[in-house]
Amino acid sequence: MSASEIEKEGNALFKAGDIQGAVCCYTKAIKRSDSQAERAVLYRNRSACYLKQEEYSKAESDASKALDTDPGDVKARFRRAQAFQKLCRLDQAFLDAQRCAQVEPKNKTFQDLLRQLGAQIQQKSVQLNSTDARVQQMFSLLLDASANDSDRQKAAQNLVVLSREDAGAEQIFRNDGVKLIQKLLQSKQEEVVLSALRTLVGLCTGHQSRALFLTGMHTCDLGKDEAILPGLKKFLEVAGTVPELSEGPPLTDNSHMSCSVLLSKLYDDLKSDAERDNFNKLCEEYVQQHFSRHGLDGKLRAIQTVSVLLQGPSDVGNRTLEMSGMMDAVIALCASEDVTHQQVAVETVIHAAGKAKRASFITANGVALLKDLYKKSENDRIRVRALVGLCKLGSAGGTDFSMKQFAEGSTLKLAKQCRKWLCNESLPQTSRRWSVEGLAYLTFDADVKEDLVEDKNALLAMFELAKSEDKTVLFAVGSTLVNCTNSYEVEKPDPQMVELAKYAKQHVPEEHPKDAPSYVEKRLGKLLESGVVSALVCMVKQESPALTEACRDCIARVFLALVERQEDRGTVVAQGGGKALIPLAFDNTDLGKIKAAQALAKITITSNPQIAFPGERIYEMVRPLVSLLSLECTLLQNFEALMALTNLAGISERIRQKIIKEKAVPKIEGYMFEEHGLVRASATECMCNLVLSTEVQKLYLATGNDRLKLLVLYSGEEDERLRKAAAGTLAMLTAEQPELCARIPGTTTHWLEIIQSLLLCEISDLRHRGVVIVHNMMQAEKSLAETIMESEALEILSVLAKGGEGTPEPVSKTAQNCLDQAVEYSIIMTREGREKGKGTEP
Repeated sequence: MSASEIEKEGNALFKAGDIQGAVCCYTKAIKRSDSQAERAVLYRNRSACYLKQEEYSKAESDASKALDTDPGDVKARFRRAQAFQKLCRLDQAFLDAQRCAQVEPKNKTFQDLLRQLGAQIQQKSVQLNSTDARVQQMFSLLLDASANDSDRQKAAQNLVVLSREDAGAEQIFRNDGVKLIQKLLQSKQEEVVLSALRTLVGLCTGHQSRALFLTGMHTCDLGKDEAILPGLKKFLEVAGTVPELSEGPPLTDNSHMSCSVLLSKLYDDLKSDAERDNFNKLCEEYVQQHFSRHGLDGKLRAIQTVSVLLQGPSDVGNRTLEMSGMMDAVIALCASEDVTHQQVAVETVIHAAGKAKRASFITANGVALLKDLYKKSENDRIRVRALVGLCKLGSAGGTDFSMKQFAEGSTLKLAKQCRKWLCNESLPQTSRRWSVEGLAYLTFDADVKEDLVEDKNALLAMFELAKSEDKTVLFAVGSTLVNCTNSYEVEKPDPQMVELAKYAKQHVPEEHPKDAPSYVEKRLGKLLESGVVSALVCMVKQESPALTEACRDCIARVFLALVERQEDRGTVVAQGGGKALIPLAFDNTDLGKIKAAQALAKITITSNPQIAFPGERIYEMVRPLVSLLSLECTLLQNFEALMALTNLAGISERIRQKIIKEKAVPKIEGYMFEEHGLVRASATECMCNLVLSTEVQKLYLATGNDRLKLLVLYSGEEDERLRKAAAGTLAMLTAEQPELCARIPGTTTHWLEIIQSLLLCEISDLRHRGVVIVHNMMQAEKSLAETIMESEALEILSVLAKGGEGTPEPVSKTAQNCLDQAVEYSIIMTREGREKGKGTEP
């Protein structure tokens, strides 16, 4: 096929809605075309596809390529303006939109975009000015030598918060904030130093150019083998510093952890394989440079660097570990008589044993050494690290009960020693922290979990460590709790695939009997009794690089497990769990955000949201709950989010406005068509509360949609819950917007039967909704009242109006109001009227 034929196929696919198919066609046509003009059109078309797919960087790139060939191509320029707008490059978007409007001044689409951009630029300017004032205020405090320490600490923490916002990060960067951060890093206050590091992370996250600048990694250097990045080299120097050696910068206990977090952030923000390869290459060169030096000091620095890289950008760490002779040197140093050598080597073994391949290598070559160190060393810091190494190797099978690495009972003995060290307050905190690391690995074993939750002293000691100054313990505590609560991801294999695997003599994972739900529920109860919630709340409050996204993910999982039982939710809320979940729903891994949002939903369903989340906090919950209305979430998560939003929507107009602003209404409408009955009913219940807002009522007033028809039809369904929700929504809508009453007969030919069935229903709530709808319709138009009174509804209303047993007073009173309205219209007459000969018979 020729390029033009492929283009036509792409155009047809685009019109049919197959955007990905169209992209493939345009890409093939671009490769096949020899005509520059033809390629420009193809780039323009592909740009339109990328806009639909929300691939805005690609859309801008393709539109620019089209404009390079034909600067007068208005369509390409308009598409580039749209892409720039989505990429928040508003000034460039405005220039392109302005050019389009100059070429076609009567084009309403161009004019609308121009107005939007003008408003956005003005809003951004106001925001920047406001943020600039806040940044300047923080700078003034931090530079003021006379300011007290607590004020400076608070200012440093505020700078961290500002660095996480686009506008704040930009203002810090523009106001020469990097120099200030460098000064803060030299502070003697640990909290200020940590805040400075977190600010650096905020400046780098999601913004490659700032990250490159801060590390000295300029774009022109990327891909050059000979380039040694000044910033990256400094971070690697910190990573490779062994405090006991004379070389290297001064360190705190948290320096290596902070360094690994920062290196990981920098690596994650790289955009291409070429940049990542260059990063890898530079790290390997740095490690090799020290490893090849004469003497042990160089090798120690190299191994220490690898240890930090294994904790940070682990892919880079794994590559450096695989360098020739590295693993052998690590194993050899484990046998050294020097405590410093042993410590560096053992820690590297612990971080290296993460993958099955390396775990088996270390099991074969290092277990005997680790056991020897554990049994014979007279230094506790070596013994506890050797113990953790053994713990990690012993847990290499994970939750697979049939993949135990050590003999039966060995893991229980290791765990017992970990708990013993954990409870020994005479030991230094670092040694006790390493014992929690050991438990984090060993608690994959259900026997170990059971023993740990029975040991209240060990739990309390672990929770106290989580609240302590040693922030490096956070992930170990989080991982241990995830294992104890079984809140890790478990994929249940298809039974047929299991049978096939058995037939083929392949290994099938086996669950420990004590990981059954009944055991997990008891463990959750014991953790709650021991004060796990207050420990988790303290962990969330920590302002430390150690509180990584992975750590937040663990905490969110544990919270979700703790609120699984309805009766436990009040305890979690009372101890501050609800408040702690909100930041976890915003700043977390993608899965962690979902877990935290689902925990919030469960609490909101069964607790009074105004008590569980007082003040402004209640409005912060809306966005996480709306995020659960996604196809990527499970139906259970969708259902719980809908129920939680229903509760919120019934509280106040301000909350309803927040829900609307978060664009939840179209999503909720989508779930009103869901095949699953409970989800469909809960979505309709949520809409029932949202129609109290005028904005939602306007959606039903708009012509050309079936929203009203759906409510009428659902009012006649068998599902009681769905029927109540639909009829309730209809009752409110017809009361607030009388003109909708006249549209009901046009929704379905069965509308009258549906309303009559509501009036005849044995369920009093449905009868009440039915008489309210009838009353609203009769008040709206006389013709509607006549149609209703000409049907069996008159007789039904007459019976209901008499009241009596089984008919609640609100129902009988509203039914009588309907009859009174019919009399007022002279459609029917009262008994007295008939006796006096007035009026006409109906």
